[in-house]
Amino acid sequence: MAKAKKTTTKKEEAPKEAPQATQAPAGQIPPGADLSIADLKNLATIIDVASTRGAFRANEMATVGVMFNKLQAFLAIVAPQETKPEDAPATADAKK
Repeated sequence: MAKAKKTTTKKEEAPKEAPQATQAPAGQIPPGADLSIADLKNLATIIDVASTRGAFRANEMATVGVMFNKLQAFLAIVAPQETKPEDAPATADAKK
């Protein structure tokens, strides 16, 4: 037996409203606004691990790579620069 096609009439839907942002009480950070530099570094690590494990399709790799490069460039600008011990000035005790 052949199945009969269901005919549906296209209803015009009312545009969906964007969810209203809830105001956080004074002194509290609203949900989602507590993203830190450490979180972004972890995100870069997640992308690196996922790409190594083959989590992305070939046609997605260019987009993932572009976003990863943008994230790395952003982190290089905003992340505090860590000083290496050999770059630190020697103290008088270290010369003895």
